[in-house]
Amino acid sequence: MDLEGFVRRGLESDMAESEILDELAHLILRTKRIAPDDAKKLASAVLDEVKLTRKGIDNQFLEALLSYPRSAVGMGEIGVGSRGEGDFFVHRKIASIASSASPSFLSPESQDDAGAVRMGSDAIVVAVDGTHSRLSDYPFIAGFHVARAALRDVLVKGAKPVALLTDLHLADDGDVSKLFEFVAGVSTISALTGIPLIAGSTLRIGGDMVIGDRMVSCVGAVGIAPLQDIAARRRVKAGDVILMTEGAGGGTICTTAIYSGNHEVVLETLNINFIRACEALFPLLSRIHAMTDVTNGGLRGDAEQICEEANVGMVFTESKIQKLVNHRVYSLLKQQSIDYLGVSLDSLLIFTPPDHARTIIETVSRAGVQIDLIGEVVDEPKQGILIRGNKREVLRPLFRESAYTRIKKVVGEHAPHDLEEKKRTIEAAYSQALQKREAVIHYILGDGEKGKNDTNRNTLQAALRSD
Repeated sequence: MDLEGFVRRGLESDMAESEILDELAHLILRTKRIAPDDAKKLASAVLDEVKLTRKGIDNQFLEALLSYPRSAVGMGEIGVGSRGEGDFFVHRKIASIASSASPSFLSPESQDDAGAVRMGSDAIVVAVDGTHSRLSDYPFIAGFHVARAALRDVLVKGAKPVALLTDLHLADDGDVSKLFEFVAGVSTISALTGIPLIAGSTLRIGGDMVIGDRMVSCVGAVGIAPLQDIAARRRVKAGDVILMTEGAGGGTICTTAIYSGNHEVVLETLNINFIRACEALFPLLSRIHAMTDVTNGGLRGDAEQICEEANVGMVFTESKIQKLVNHRVYSLLKQQSIDYLGVSLDSLLIFTPPDHARTIIETVSRAGVQIDLIGEVVDEPKQGILIRGNKREVLRPLFRESAYTRIKKVVGEHAPHDLEEKKRTIEAAYSQALQKREAVIHYILGDGEKGKNDTNRNTLQAALRSD
């Protein structure tokens, strides 16, 4: 629980301070094993600190710098993290801010699996993956799957991974053993692949201001590849065929299994088939236009993103796809009424000219990984098309990825009725963030204090003014 957030909301709603203190102390006692007097002292300290942050600041530039405009749109409302239409919309805005600061060989705006910068005739490829939020109480499997995911994202760009790194945050009441379990999970992948885990950071979520035992984390991976071998999504061409390897899922499938009471399916996800397939393909990279993994909103989400990035269309044969989904995983998804085309399967997608398909299939098969041709890339229409029996249907993502837990089914997969209005307010917040960045850059690089104040105060205030 966010103590600071609770107090801020209370003050903003004109809640009496005595009521805030009583409720906060009560909430603290429900989580922490401390004396009532200590809970009251903690609550009082939180309230005092928050009140001090609400004091007016005489320096207008500083006041504007330390505030931010409200879009009035919550993360859950717009579907951030749910790998669907809403999530893709917000991530395009994030990528635009990130990419506009300085150029790179493969920028966030490409919405690819990883980013890359030039280093002579090579590229340094970097990816970072967040741990599945529902695996907080299962730290070993969480670390295992997020590390594997980060390596996948580097491998599919044609890069050879050279290092892993972690960032781990555990709330104030979390058992320290979670730290060891998570890192043990990450280092299991390190041991299986020979890629060293070389750096990391470990902190508490929100420091003293967040109670509970929630864990959030991520793993990053770094790789190196010759520039000409970067298998970026933008290289997909009409006429390519689409190959796909078998998939048993990772963090998402583990979550589905655990929270539906089908724990045994977790064992199906314990493999490094994807990594073996990519390593086998390194000698054939010159014959491959692009690779990616089936993760972001499943095949529905990846197909839409690639069609947009490469300006192409795709036609898939569903019967071929279904056969490549681990049978126990497929049975679980079917049992839970989950669309397997809208969840992360952790399969490898390969885009290659037809002449090279047989060689690639034979190479991956020799590595012990099942693979088949599932579709082709076309000029038109510029969207994913699924052939299901005798019918053709558009393969598009929902507002959120397939609801793979009970709580996700309650939240739903469909867009809010006022989606366009929410997008407009998000656009405004995005523009103001860009303006703020420029104002602060000018402040830092400005000529003299007077110039800094005169030039930037109004600009920064305008950038941060809430609608």
